Amino acid sequence: MTSFLKIKGITKQFKLGNGQIQVLEDICFEVASGELICLIGSSGCGKTTLLRIIAGLEKQTTGQIILDDNVVAAAGRERGMVFQEPRLFPWLTLEENVAFGIKGKVNKTILQRTVQDLLAMVGLSDFAKAWPHQLSGGMAQRAAIARALATDPQILLLDEPFTALDTSTRSKLQTDFLRLWQSTHKTCIHVTHDLDEALILGQRVIVMQPSPGRIREIVTVPFSYPRCPENPDFIALKKRILDSSVSSTEIQI
Repeated sequence: MTSFLKIKGITKQFKLGNGQIQVLEDICFEVASGELICLIGSSGCGKTTLLRIIAGLEKQTTGQIILDDNVVAAAGRERGMVFQEPRLFPWLTLEENVAFGIKGKVNKTILQRTVQDLLAMVGLSDFAKAWPHQLSGGMAQRAAIARALATDPQILLLDEPFTALDTSTRSKLQTDFLRLWQSTHKTCIHVTHDLDEALILGQRVIVMQPSPGRIREIVTVPFSYPRCPENPDFIALKKRILDSSVSSTEIQI
């Protein structure tokens, strides 16, 4: 498959007092068009910083992000971002939140059709007029994904979007997200600290380690969808990844 996104030698340093702290060190990998990648690692390994650099929300110290042969220098509509919290605007209805990124950029007919299609895609058609405070956590996160998709981005970046949800809701959202990815064929990079989630979702899993953040290994997941965490092969791969960690505390079991 042709590389669609290229991460080339990314390093990141922050000022700390009179010195510097290195957060990322020589991050290199490529992502194919339509691929679903999971980034996993403990808190402090720099996975969110890396995602923000790809999004253009943060500037790397050295290295390049190349998306569809264009160097990423700033945030742009070709990259959609879904955060850990839904971050819906409380003064807007659900449909107004989804429409926010494209309102005024397309005609009214296209705007209405796009919003209706996206709400149907995430199973929220009946809640178009609802306010954010009337939605459950899972519904709000689905709405946030719909809003990110409204601009029809080339790549969708997700920063631990299911972490704050209870186990059953998180499991349902994982299934819903896979269905959404398979229907839209979007290129996705999904950050998580949950190894089960990474192996359930990702075609490949990029395992990071901290101090400074760097890639420990890239694992191709050989299982078809849907995946069962109780499957012996799934368990064996999970154990192999954990056993090869410097410390199993790097990744949430």
